[in-house]
Amino acid sequence: MTTLTKTLEEHLEEAAALHGGDCPGQTLGVRIARAGLERIGIDDPLSDRWRKNIMVYVEIDRCAADALMAVTGCRVGKRTLKLADYGIMAATFINLESGKAVRVVAREKARELAPKYAPGERNKYEQQRLAYRVMPDGELLDIEEVKVTIPPEDMPGSPISRVTCEKCGDTVVDMREVVVDGFTLCRPCARGGYFTR
Repeated sequence: MTTLTKTLEEHLEEAAALHGGDCPGQTLGVRIARAGLERIGIDDPLSDRWRKNIMVYVEIDRCAADALMAVTGCRVGKRTLKLADYGIMAATFINLESGKAVRVVAREKARELAPKYAPGERNKYEQQRLAYRVMPDGELLDIEEVKVTIPPEDMPGSPISRVTCEKCGDTVVDMREVVVDGFTLCRPCARGGYFTR
């Protein structure tokens, strides 16, 4: 297992600065990120060596996602952070150089264990935040090696394709187009989107 170049406290401070505050979700996100990085062999994800050789799939769109970005340096715009919003406090870390991948899930039982690790704290929210800082990985997290197949169109780098929707004229990159009855369409025109024209 790899030792990270930054301390837990440094990562917690960076995550709180990015998120705009500290909370139990931030602490969980930092702990998830640190555990994932250690197990895929990345000691400093922000270094020139690693910043383009790591990818993270985050499974929740809550506080932990900001902490994962702060610790790993992965971003949607860099195409190194992928949101698979399953509503699960989990993330998968991939070392693109070695292919090693691990999925780290916060254990729900950790909430019940919080009083054991922060016994003097009466506020449940603060108790969880403090407990998650010191709780051993084995009680806080489930960690498993997984296999992730990343299609070429999802890899970091320049777009591999660029087409025009034949209905609305929007440009669609990276093979996100849909062909319906012989017409090349963007997904909103083909399937409907979160907006209406």
